[in-house]
Order: sequence, then structure tokens, then C-alpha cells
Amino acid sequence: MNLSITALKTDRQWRSATGLDQKRFSKLLVWFEQSHEQIYGRGIELRQSECPELPALSTYTDLLLFTLFSLKSGLSYDLLGFTTGMDGSTAKRNQDIGITVLGHTLAASGHVPKRSFDSAEEFKEHFQDKGAILIDATEQRTQRPGDSDYQKMMYSGKKSSHRQGHDYGHHRSVHSFFK
Repeated sequence: MNLSITALKTDRQWRSATGLDQKRFSKLLVWFEQSHEQIYGRGIELRQSECPELPALSTYTDLLLFTLFSLKSGLSYDLLGFTTGMDGSTAKRNQDIGITVLGHTLAASGHVPKRSFDSAEEFKEHFQDKGAILIDATEQRTQRPGDSDYQKMMYSGKKSSHRQGHDYGHHRSVHSFFK
């Protein structure tokens, strides 16, 4: 893999590549290893030894770094593969594995972010003692809806564009993993 933690020298580089500093990455890695073994019933080295080709990610560190980098960077699978020395389909498969393990890790540690609320009151109650709230979101162009009422709902007011908001902030919650 062309991406390596040895290239990460400063906390700024760590946070830029993974969303975590080195200390939090190391703490997360311990739980990540445990989750991987719980899900797959054996260590990554044993799983990788069964691959017919040389694996692109042969350690837990590589898999976690790749997963966090892929979520943080938002690259297409082809670009992610190019950046990390894989083809696009291998990058997708590895990201899927990493996200599965990371999701299990966050759930097992009690750090899965709350993703929906039934009411504004429930939202307020949940964040009452949490301090500042940051939402990482972006808009994307979408085809203009044919239905008039739906079109009005989707219209952003920006240069006659119709945009669909997407919240990509789910991966940012890893930052609060070990505050």
C-alpha cells in the first residue's frame, strides 16, 4: 500500500489523513483488532494468507488507516485505489471490510453516533450537555424534479439549481472516540 503511517509525522498530518491524532488512532486500533477477530473469527494475517494474491492491506494498522483515509478523503474508488496502490474494485472491497469492522468497533465501544431523532425535543435533549454541534454536509446537483410541489421543496434558491443535501458527517464522529 502506498499509504503508510510512517509518512504521518505530525498531529496535523494524522488528523488530515485520518481525522484522529496518533494517540486516538492507537486507542481505536486496539478495539478495531478485537472487532475484526470477532467478526471474522480469525486474525487478519490468517485471512490474508488465504488470499491467492499478495494482499494490499496485510495488517490491522493498514486496514484502519485505509478505512479512515477513505472516509476522510471522499475519493472515488478508482482514485482511492490509485492513491493507495490498488485497483478500484479492490479499494471498494477493502473499504467495505474496514467500514464493517469500524462500525462494529464503534458499536461495541458505545460510540456509534445517533443518526435520527423522532422529534425536535429528542434532538435538544440528546445534545443538551454536549456543547457545540458541528454538521458536516454538502449539496449535490440533482435532476430537476417533474412534480411541482416536490420541485419547490428541493429548490435551493441558488442560481436556479436544484440540489440535494447529503450529510457525510457520519465518519467525523470517530474524532470524538476517545475525548
